[in-house]
Amino acid sequence: MADDIIIQPYTEITISNTQGHLTIDPETLRGLAGRVLLGEGVRQAEISIVLVDDRAIHTLNDRHLGHNWPTDVITFPLSEPGELPLAGELVVSAEMAAVTARQAGTDPRAELALYVVHGLLHLCGYDDQTPEDRTRIRRREDEILTAEGLTNTFPLVGPAEVSELERESVRWAV
Repeated sequence: MADDIIIQPYTEITISNTQGHLTIDPETLRGLAGRVLLGEGVRQAEISIVLVDDRAIHTLNDRHLGHNWPTDVITFPLSEPGELPLAGELVVSAEMAAVTARQAGTDPRAELALYVVHGLLHLCGYDDQTPEDRTRIRRREDEILTAEGLTNTFPLVGPAEVSELERESVRWAV
């Protein structure tokens, strides 16, 4: 019919790199993000991933969440739940990924991938405010990272799982 409108699925993922702690291949990161979104059933998305240092994410964490410390990833949803396209911005600390990986003796790109996956899952509706929610998101992170051939440096450790505060204390213990 001439009046039918066909809407094609599309996804736009932009990568901005404002940090100098970790060399990043934007196409690899864009591919990871696209696969996560497809795995969550998202066919229309406009996502921005901004890689920053700890100073920048600390400022944003304090300003937007009232937390006076750096963190790994902050997710800013820019669309309402269920609205298409899914829109949002992830601000990711590549510096924290590099430091955490060095402390754990792991690959900093795998750590960065964890942060990106975590942020994208938040945009897709996952939460981590309760032990049950944390278990659910951590399991999904593990599934995705395993499928990508990456190791989660903070894997699910049991039903109680570690709290975000415990994760932060482990990161800064060394």
